[in-house]
Amino acid sequence: MGTGRLVAVELDASVGRASPDVEHERRVAIVDLLEENRFEPAGAPEGPLRLRLSLADRRLVFDIRSDGDQVLVTHILSLTPFRRVIRDYFLICDSYQEAIRTATPSQIEAIDMGRRGIHNDGSDLLRERLEGKIALDKDTARRLFTLICVLHRRS
Repeated sequence: MGTGRLVAVELDASVGRASPDVEHERRVAIVDLLEENRFEPAGAPEGPLRLRLSLADRRLVFDIRSDGDQVLVTHILSLTPFRRVIRDYFLICDSYQEAIRTATPSQIEAIDMGRRGIHNDGSDLLRERLEGKIALDKDTARRLFTLICVLHRRS
């Protein structure tokens, strides 16, 4: 394992603002991601890295730069394989928000377990799609999947 580490993450601002809840989720995911991550693009130098995530033509763009803002590599992924898991994740997150208002603690816990399971599916898919391009640990992939969902919801 190398020393690839993100020190800055930016989401494309052109997709607009989301609801306060989604923006809060974005801020928390970025703080958690920067606090601890493993992000190692194949062929890129080790060391502090900057990431800009954006959507272009229904594709996810990973613009990876050095800490000095020099472009190192850009990876573009189709969002098609992510559609189902993102849709399911949004549905269960909406159910969770509704449950918080009306459901029993055991019902909320069951929905939250389902939410975490779908979130894990999304992060596993991200790691699979980035295999050979960017090495990620599970927690980094989970936080990046959260940011992909935020981008998707904002667009």
